[in-house]
Amino acid sequence: MTTLKIRELKAQRSKLGHEATGIMQAATDAGRSMTPEEETKFDAVMDERDKLDRTIERAERLLEDDRDTVDDIPDDGRPGNRNAAVQMTAWNAYLRDGRPGLSAEHARALNAGNDPEGGFLVAPEEFVNRLLANVDDQLPLRGLATVMRLTQAESLGVPTRDADLADATWTSEVGTGSQDDALRFGKRELRPHPLAKRVKISRTLLRRASLDPEQIVRERMAYRHATAQENAFMTGDGNQKPLGLFTVGNADLGGITTARDKDVPTSGTGFVNNATNGYAADALIDAKYALKPQYHARARWLFHRLILAEVRKIKDANDQYIWKAGLGDAPDTILEIPHVLSEFAPSTMANNDYIGMLGDFSYYWIVDALQFEIQRLVELYAESNQIGFIGRMESDAMPVLEEPFVRLQSNDTVA
Repeated sequence: MTTLKIRELKAQRSKLGHEATGIMQAATDAGRSMTPEEETKFDAVMDERDKLDRTIERAERLLEDDRDTVDDIPDDGRPGNRNAAVQMTAWNAYLRDGRPGLSAEHARALNAGNDPEGGFLVAPEEFVNRLLANVDDQLPLRGLATVMRLTQAESLGVPTRDADLADATWTSEVGTGSQDDALRFGKRELRPHPLAKRVKISRTLLRRASLDPEQIVRERMAYRHATAQENAFMTGDGNQKPLGLFTVGNADLGGITTARDKDVPTSGTGFVNNATNGYAADALIDAKYALKPQYHARARWLFHRLILAEVRKIKDANDQYIWKAGLGDAPDTILEIPHVLSEFAPSTMANNDYIGMLGDFSYYWIVDALQFEIQRLVELYAESNQIGFIGRMESDAMPVLEEPFVRLQSNDTVA
């Protein structure tokens, strides 16, 4: 049982407590005792809450036992026999002072034997998980996509249905219908590709006791890796990098083909809204319903902020804006569907430019390799009193099914 799971159980317990309190409060506010039905519901809620209390208590006891077991393991230098706290202490020493700052104990904790002469170290898993969490926070698409981590395999095969069976046939009681051999499966492969970024950090900043060097390096690395990935997620060509949403796919490449494109009337600088040249609102309505209903619940519009500024001005034939501001915590919507923004989505509206899309982005898969390496550059930036860090990770991504996506393409209808 992980700490995260225990927190989830405690949150569930708290919710049940609020529910029980609400039942009591409703009777109190009405100046009466609880009805038999309310008492039955209250008792059921409290019984479930008591069961959660016992589950949480057992889980916390087991977690504490696991920690004690890890601490009791003798230090024989083998990977996995050092706890996370020791690893992170060693990692911070490396980030601050480099290899001269690593004691023999630190070297064992980081399993430095993987790189006796190479000049880089493989980051602890805790650092990598935090780094990827920071990247997730900075990329709106990663929060909607399906993200997986590869720890052993080199690639992930995605089964795809290239051809489907025909409909079942009505038959007799003992009949089985005609044989159909049309079903065919293919496989697209997601193979994490290397991605590297270099950042420079002041020596003085790294030495300040009030700041955690691990946090400083992680945040800068996360930002630089995030921008590179977001760019590829939008327009990557799939060649040793992710295949982007706005890259035209084909039978060999996979991805989203032009069959999922919808024209929107534009004038080169904005959307068109008139009877002569067409209504952009009608085109967006067509795009919405080109998406099957099962995708609508998780669908989002994806735009660059400059395109969204124009979308907010679109009116339908009844002179009504199609963009609606959300009330309270509800998100703003376009035709009842929320939107997300990306600085790397298309931002121009020339003829035939892609200008946005609608999709269920859980069908955009991102695969990260957990191994993350950092090389520390000491002398290269000595004159500016800085230290350089090169971070290397591996990632790949692509749309694994085109049906959940509809791309919007500019159609310049005004001469």
